[in-house]
Amino acid sequence: MKRKNFILSALAIIPTLVFAKIESIIPMRTKAGFKVIAGEARFGKHYKMKGVTQNILDIKISGNDTENDLAVFEQTGLSPNGGPPLHIHPYQDEWFYVIDGEYLFQVGEDKYQIKSGDTIFLPRKVQHAFIQLTDKGKMIVSYLPAGKMEEFFAVTDKWTSPPSKEEIAKVFEDHDMIVVGAPLKTD
Repeated sequence: MKRKNFILSALAIIPTLVFAKIESIIPMRTKAGFKVIAGEARFGKHYKMKGVTQNILDIKISGNDTENDLAVFEQTGLSPNGGPPLHIHPYQDEWFYVIDGEYLFQVGEDKYQIKSGDTIFLPRKVQHAFIQLTDKGKMIVSYLPAGKMEEFFAVTDKWTSPPSKEEIAKVFEDHDMIVVGAPLKTD
């Protein structure tokens, strides 16, 4: 009888252990508020988007904080007349709030010139790109859901030489984006 009780007790514990293991691999929403100081990044890492622009991206709210629902970055624009290629996010909406500078955005076939204080929304599955029109700029960029954007910026930060168009397209593809055209040019 003791052996039977031991086996039943052991079997009863298994679901608890399995649930604990599953819970440890599922992203958990941050349960406490936090502050990210001006000029700093959430985890102390400033990503430079080498090869596509020279912009610096600082994570302010991580997908790890939100069960991947949202990622927010502060983008310091250091690429006058530069920007990403025309691309599509199949699974994410994106929005920008311009803190400083001026930009030209293409969303679908429409073009918008935006400046400090303006917001622009880029729906998923719609091609878009932007070009920085001023020497410097600063924007808040949000991705809903967060997707693979943090990993994307980590990869571009590691480039040590300018990537080819094919390498850029591959990295975009690896992070759930599709390059569909060249970067914008000023008219």
